[in-house]
Amino acid sequence: MNFRFTLTQAEKDSLHELVRLSIRSRFEPDVRLPTAVSEKLEQPFGAFVTLKKHGHLRGCIGHVVGDKPLRETIAEMARAAAFNDPRFPPLAVDELAGLDVEISILSPLTPCAPGDVEPGRHGLLIRRGIHSGLLLPQVAREYGWDRNTFLAQTCRKAGLHPTAWQEQGTDIFCFEAEVF
Repeated sequence: MNFRFTLTQAEKDSLHELVRLSIRSRFEPDVRLPTAVSEKLEQPFGAFVTLKKHGHLRGCIGHVVGDKPLRETIAEMARAAAFNDPRFPPLAVDELAGLDVEISILSPLTPCAPGDVEPGRHGLLIRRGIHSGLLLPQVAREYGWDRNTFLAQTCRKAGLHPTAWQEQGTDIFCFEAEVF
């Protein structure tokens, strides 16, 4: 797996502006969202939007599968991260200043064996029955996790016991991400 989706700085800046305006439009209904600056932003990709305030997570929501144009997914996930992440109260207008935005554009999911997982390069989706959990590639890097810890933490995120990744019937999927 080698995800080679690259954006120009102008395309990245456009998506960051789209996130900010999508969130602002909740408070200011007259805000107009920009149109796509390139054809790449019309391609279907899964994506996550992560919001941080003073270095602390303030919201993170995404869509794993690309079923609509990337810019539409980014706009929807920006609003969802700001106002619908169940771990946090909805973002207040006074929090907009100084809000840090990180966008992760995901490669398609690929089934993988535990031994193939490369923390920091791969993100993980672990699924068992009705439970599923996802961690982005940068999470393992930020916490300095090794492979087994990354697998265990993804199981915990899914609401499973930490060793569920070792059991039959547990599906493990890897993906890569363009993060900016």
